[in-house]
Amino acid sequence: MVANWGKAGAAPPHELNVWKFAESRAPELQGLHSIVAQRSDNNFQSQRNKRRRTTGHDNRIVRRKFRKRQAGKGDSDQIDSARKDESQLPRRIRRKNELKKNASSGFVTSGDGTKRLRTHVWHAKRFTMTKLWGFHIPLGLHGRGRGSRALLKKLKHGVLIHDASYYGCVQLEGSEDSLVLVLSSVLVPCPLTISKETSKNILDGTNFGIAMIHHVGKPFDPPIAPVTYMWQPLQQMSANVGGSNTDISDSEEMVKNDSIIRKVWIWIHAAAFRDAYDALRLSSEKPVETGSVHCVSREGQVAKLELVGSKVFELLNKTLQPAACFDNSWYLKKSLADKHDDSGPSVKRYMFENGDQFSSPSVDSLLVKDPRTFTNKVKAIVPESKHFGYEECELKEQTISPLPRNEVDCVLENCDLWDSSKELYPPVEESVLSMEKQQRRMEFVCLSQRGSGTHKASSDLKYSPVCPILLLKNESREDSVTRCSVILPLTWVKAFWHTFTSNGAHAIGLREKYWVSCATGLPYFPLDFPDCNAYVPSMAVELDACSDKAGLLPPSEKLLGNPLPPSWDHIHLTLENISRKLENSLSQVAEFGAQNRKIDMEKDSVDGTSEGAVSFQGIIFRTSHMMNDFVNDTSGNKQLLFPKLLGQKNYLHKFMKDDTFLNQETAISATNSTKTLHYLRVLICAYRKGVFEQGAVVCAPHVTDIMSCTSRSEGGNQGLQIPQSLLEQQLSTQQPKLHENLTLSESYRWPIGFITTGFVRGRQKAMAGALCEASLLCMLREEQWKAFPARQRKKEIYVLVRNKRSTAYRLGLATIVLEEQEADLKFL
Repeated sequence: MVANWGKAGAAPPHELNVWKFAESRAPELQGLHSIVAQRSDNNFQSQRNKRRRTTGHDNRIVRRKFRKRQAGKGDSDQIDSARKDESQLPRRIRRKNELKKNASSGFVTSGDGTKRLRTHVWHAKRFTMTKLWGFHIPLGLHGRGRGSRALLKKLKHGVLIHDASYYGCVQLEGSEDSLVLVLSSVLVPCPLTISKETSKNILDGTNFGIAMIHHVGKPFDPPIAPVTYMWQPLQQMSANVGGSNTDISDSEEMVKNDSIIRKVWIWIHAAAFRDAYDALRLSSEKPVETGSVHCVSREGQVAKLELVGSKVFELLNKTLQPAACFDNSWYLKKSLADKHDDSGPSVKRYMFENGDQFSSPSVDSLLVKDPRTFTNKVKAIVPESKHFGYEECELKEQTISPLPRNEVDCVLENCDLWDSSKELYPPVEESVLSMEKQQRRMEFVCLSQRGSGTHKASSDLKYSPVCPILLLKNESREDSVTRCSVILPLTWVKAFWHTFTSNGAHAIGLREKYWVSCATGLPYFPLDFPDCNAYVPSMAVELDACSDKAGLLPPSEKLLGNPLPPSWDHIHLTLENISRKLENSLSQVAEFGAQNRKIDMEKDSVDGTSEGAVSFQGIIFRTSHMMNDFVNDTSGNKQLLFPKLLGQKNYLHKFMKDDTFLNQETAISATNSTKTLHYLRVLICAYRKGVFEQGAVVCAPHVTDIMSCTSRSEGGNQGLQIPQSLLEQQLSTQQPKLHENLTLSESYRWPIGFITTGFVRGRQKAMAGALCEASLLCMLREEQWKAFPARQRKKEIYVLVRNKRSTAYRLGLATIVLEEQEADLKFL
């Protein structure tokens, strides 16, 4: 029966007598106690192996005994004991304490000497880390390496950020003429060969340049790496005249003054930093009539953060605030020439909200406040009256008061990012900012204690409320996303990193950076630079990773053979075969002999690739001038290659419909397999369907292959394939068995290049980057234009692409990059 608590008199009593309940249950409790005592032999202590170790972390008893033991000893013994205590701490705590420090320069190193980035702790909690180029670098998010669709969506509608502090910086210091001579001896294209307008902007420091660095006096040898170089802005420099600092705003007067010492920064990838630094040092040590050049490494002093996405300037507008001490500087004169407003917020509004209108590439010097102290969020302003309601609270935007004048003068003395002799002050410690923020909150609710000031940092350290930065905006096409780089002192990396990531920036690693490079059609170092020395070690690392991953799979899921690197030597045979066909008609016997030589070279290349990657032998055209010189030297301007030169029109569409020009014989036969091959970077998209992976081979199609693939009939759906036995022979790591009657299949197509950056899943119009031989591309274009009528000709070249583990050929359209732009030097 359920009691009705709603009726009067049926409520439970207000007091319960526990003793009466215990007395009534006493016999039952005694009986249970006797049973338990007999089973445990009157031992009611808990078993030691079943105790919960909730106090295992508490070492207060041990420390108390240690203090008693050390009582009466001298200070030296206490210091030694403290050091011994610190060394006995767990490795995780010791490393955490070490990484919390913000040293003025240099990286924290692990036991084997590998350097850790300043954002190592943040990345290690979220990313898979790898050891590359002497650094612990974030490889990518945890998982199986998926997520490219979500990444491309964030690239289109957000901001991606990458910590590129592993890039090294080399500073050259000397007179302008001396620096130009040094750069001309190692950079291709050199500053003297580019256009006057571009050269003037680079020398003024408003733009930056991109070039390939070579060894001293060897411009035709394989390059070392692509580099980005920039000059110190003329407007930011000052000349010491009679012991006083005089600002120089006229660049022409400054160039005429020989006493002015200028500086150049060269940013180099970590994979080739040592070789490039040695080349610059040797070049600067050579005696020059115009003066000496001093070369110094800035590695460990300045860092670089890369921002990519459509909302880069929105993020900068939300996180960065130009300092008030920058109001009367050269930047305000340049940016606010037609606006008579010298306030800090106006600079910020013009700089970031109109960032897309700036000329690119461009370099802008800024002095910004600590980004952790600036926010666009609103706060409540409480009225002075004692009686108020919630509706009386007023919301106002939080503003940052300008720095005091005395503090501005003190900060300006140590805010020269270009001066390596001056030590840049680090930002305020995070603990100090947290205490100040907590103090303001307590004062807001009137709970602060009297006489309790804000927590001050230690007096022996100096901190700065502002930070000098360089903002580099990369040149981008109309359909591309915005790319910016923020160069800042290494001690400020964590302050900017945490601010950017907490305000919407999505961090990426090397894997995601590779996806961005593939999606935007930019080359990725070092995979798209096989002519550099860093290519072979990188390919070897990838091959080892693939082999380790394949070794973890069960035998039933293992794929056929191990992935092999691109065999660049096979292009020689292709060029030899085509050249012979042009000179004379090959007989069946000669064709059979050439096929056997092809198989023999495959055997040699397989034997060479069993231990590592195959070295690249050839020249890659990076500028239109190099491509134009090749066309003029080899065929007298009769080859069907049309480099885009400055001030000249591209006659590609004109010659496409000119049948008289196509009837002329080209000079491709003059190029044989013994000479150095020349390569061009092309962008390949699938004609209908297909996915082109990294390392896929690009082949020369027959006209019948193109017609069958482009036909809409049912027969056009049948793809071209090679025999499975031939694929197994190419993927085998052992020496293949050759038979006398072994001939290549009729479906075999000769290779002309290889895919270096494959498709990224998630992009509507996927593109793959490849390197193809220039003469073979010219031959294919000529053959296809002659086979099709004028209205069906395309500026793209039809090619066939076959993945490494596939037998099927897919039709693709290849676009030569140097026919669309003057240089192919931009990279990620």
